[in-house]
Amino acid sequence: MRILTSLLLLTAILSCKQKETPIKPEISSVEIEEIFKDSTLSIRAIDVASDKSLAFAANNGVFGLYNPQTDEWATATQNYDTLNLQFRAVARTSNDFFMLSVENPALLFKTGENGEMEVVYKEEHEKVFYDALSFWNSEEGIAIGDPIDGCMSIIITRDGGETWTKLPCEVLPKSMEGEAAFAASNTNIAIVGNKTWVATGGKTSRILFSGDKGKSWEASGTPMVNGENTTGIYSVDFYDETNGFAIGGDYTKPDESKANKMRTSDGGKTWQLVGDGEEPGYRSCVQYVPNSQGKKLVAIGFKGIDYSSDSGSTWNHLSDEGFYTLQFLNDTVAYAAGKGRIARLKFQ
Repeated sequence: MRILTSLLLLTAILSCKQKETPIKPEISSVEIEEIFKDSTLSIRAIDVASDKSLAFAANNGVFGLYNPQTDEWATATQNYDTLNLQFRAVARTSNDFFMLSVENPALLFKTGENGEMEVVYKEEHEKVFYDALSFWNSEEGIAIGDPIDGCMSIIITRDGGETWTKLPCEVLPKSMEGEAAFAASNTNIAIVGNKTWVATGGKTSRILFSGDKGKSWEASGTPMVNGENTTGIYSVDFYDETNGFAIGGDYTKPDESKANKMRTSDGGKTWQLVGDGEEPGYRSCVQYVPNSQGKKLVAIGFKGIDYSSDSGSTWNHLSDEGFYTLQFLNDTVAYAAGKGRIARLKFQ
């Protein structure tokens, strides 16, 4: 455990957007190199740092770090009483590593002073279910979860993750009937500068927006498919403060592609469906390709990998290989995680 957390501290560097470079040629294929395998794990949360290291947390309390320079993994199992911890959200700052369990009790762990992981936030409620975790900077971070008492659950830190405070419903939009979020890929929070977008789904698919790092919030409806507990927005990404994309659908009907892809060019005020009724169907994660001027996107899910070069209007299916979540290292390489494995993806 001490070896792992020391490595996490040494390599915990926030990823930052690189200076724009000319768009590279179109992507026509993807090479998949498996770098981690454990058939007992479902890996839905990864974090890629600018030093190319990768951290993950999964079910069964397992978490770990990959060092690409040595091609070595350090993994450990987090214990807490007799709980079988299920992690679906992770994040790193320049100082620490964080991982958040989903169900009651929700437990947020942080790298401790003694090299062990320590609980910095605990929430007990029959409805508690946390979905995603991210940071604006090394001091300020946010995690979001399903509604309790009439609003989405949002906790925020302003002291580097030492303490977390849950926002009262008085400062948040009232949740709609059947509204929730999905702990599918740790990508239903998008952050650009001080601006934050949170995607919801279920019987209502909305975008919650804050322009001041979580101090105030507003909500807007979207045309994304909704109406069932399994429908809605599963993933959202913003290339800059104005251009964003969201994807989802219904994981129980993964081939259906009606109203499951949408984009915005006004910072999320309005959203337009794109590729409506066209492939891909349900996907759990979408990410902009770096240095693509907001044109190139990759979507991923248990039914495969898809690519768009026109801001999501049309898509090419690259692979049937299934994953849950994706993060880019640069404009040609990404890490992807899914059922029992993590892979390095090389786009060509």
